[in-house]
Amino acid sequence: MATEALGWWGVPLAIAAGTMRGGTPFIFVSLGECLTEKSGKINLGLEGTLLTGAMSAYGISYLTGSPWLGVLVAGVSGLFLGAIHGWLSQQPRVNDVAVGIAMIIFGSGVAFFLGKPFIQPSANQLPTISLGNASMPPALEAALQISPLFLLGLAIAPIMSWFFKSTRWGLFIRAVGDSPEAARAMGISIFKVRMLSIMMGSFLAGIGGASLSLYYPGVWTERISSGQGLMAVALVIFARWNPMLCLWASLLFGGAQSLGPALQSVGIEEGYYLFNAAPYVLTLVIMIFTCSPKRTLSGAPGALGTGQ
Repeated sequence: MATEALGWWGVPLAIAAGTMRGGTPFIFVSLGECLTEKSGKINLGLEGTLLTGAMSAYGISYLTGSPWLGVLVAGVSGLFLGAIHGWLSQQPRVNDVAVGIAMIIFGSGVAFFLGKPFIQPSANQLPTISLGNASMPPALEAALQISPLFLLGLAIAPIMSWFFKSTRWGLFIRAVGDSPEAARAMGISIFKVRMLSIMMGSFLAGIGGASLSLYYPGVWTERISSGQGLMAVALVIFARWNPMLCLWASLLFGGAQSLGPALQSVGIEEGYYLFNAAPYVLTLVIMIFTCSPKRTLSGAPGALGTGQ
């Protein structure tokens, strides 16, 4: 392993590499949830979307030999689940949280049922981009292999930030999320804006699932998401509904996720399970830190959680 070859210097290297690898699904899911919540809706069902995306990407890559086609199908599967969620959540007297829980169960059930044949077979993985060269130590060169999806996530964050601030549709989404009545008075279709926001947010979450099964850890199992779809909700709150802050928070979560394996690789076994629980502990700390009403509402869309 990289850390065994480089000694203790390998620990920060492994954490940096793990930040890029483990942070990739967080980037896509958090940006998708940010887009959804900017319109005034919460999508707790992204955990199911993440699983469906991971299964779809792996299955298509195995059946066709094309991992990029798998990424596309993962996004489309997320789009489909988002359309269901978007329609259900906007029906009269329907609660966002209840719909989200139902979509977690539905998305997970679909993924588990259709994914059974793909647990053992090996699918083609996404190609990686090397930031190193042949003159580097093999361990260092291996650690500097990154996924194109990571670079895509880095590009989407500033584009989404610009989209919210400088485009007409970005204004529509912010208007619907902050004041549905004012948006309605402007002639904006609240149903249409929220439907498209939820669908595109789910599309991004589906691609996040593809990064799990086709890049890191690069397998399909029924526990592959490890609650990352739910953690994304806390991450978006922590990032104050800002796409760029979502990016940095995602990298923080990715680094926390890599802490346990990095320390284990240099022989530190004590507290292994505690270090592996770092992302969940971080989520709990963030929720406690943001429990103040003033902090929680800072930057939050006005209609979020109001049922409007």
